[in-house]
Amino acid sequence: MSAKTLYEKLVESHTIRELDNEGHVLLYIDRSILNEYTSPQAFSGLRERGRTVRHPDTFLLNIDHVNPTRSQRDDLMTDPGGQLQVDYFRENAADFDITLFDVLDPRQGIEHVVAHEQGLVMPGMVIAAGDSHTTTYGAFGALGFGIGTSEIEHLLATQTLVYRKLKTMRVSVQGELPFACSAKDIVLELLERIGADGATGYAIEFVGEAISALSVEGRMTLCNMAVEAGGAWCYYCAG
Repeated sequence: MSAKTLYEKLVESHTIRELDNEGHVLLYIDRSILNEYTSPQAFSGLRERGRTVRHPDTFLLNIDHVNPTRSQRDDLMTDPGGQLQVDYFRENAADFDITLFDVLDPRQGIEHVVAHEQGLVMPGMVIAAGDSHTTTYGAFGALGFGIGTSEIEHLLATQTLVYRKLKTMRVSVQGELPFACSAKDIVLELLERIGADGATGYAIEFVGEAISALSVEGRMTLCNMAVEAGGAWCYYCAG
């Protein structure tokens, strides 16, 4: 039996069944974090079709896209459209019995930070969310990827997604990083070398001495910005 990458192990362990010979599988999703900006139509679709959320306890609703960031904030948006999105988001949380981190909730924040702060992301999980930077969760050994509104509706109703398996790309960064060189510099150098679409269709595996020496925040930066090269997922691998 040939060795498998972490990506291959995660996909294999969450595959319900193979759908065709082109790499499409029905994938079980452990957790999803939704925001007020990309989810409204998905909840509207559930209502129109008379569907419920299959496992509400595996979802978190977190307001972080249209709310103000001023220090003395309240729960009112300066933009009427944004306020409408937030109000509907609250309605969805109540109607479908899903936990909501509202604007003034002390747990609320940027979803990709909130998830690990609250212990919602664990190694070995598969996480899908309505934001392209869901790749951030690769820093914790979880498979995370962004999805669109139609996929969010399907996920809410079934806890599954149709998923096409990726190819893998290994990026090795050896030696010690020079003074003032950060994880973001590594990603920017990668973008310079492979371009904005150089990792399209790939899961990127970062390895090497310089990668192992990064802080958790540095690893999150690597995985968060992998999408800027077209990467559909990214993860840190020691060694």
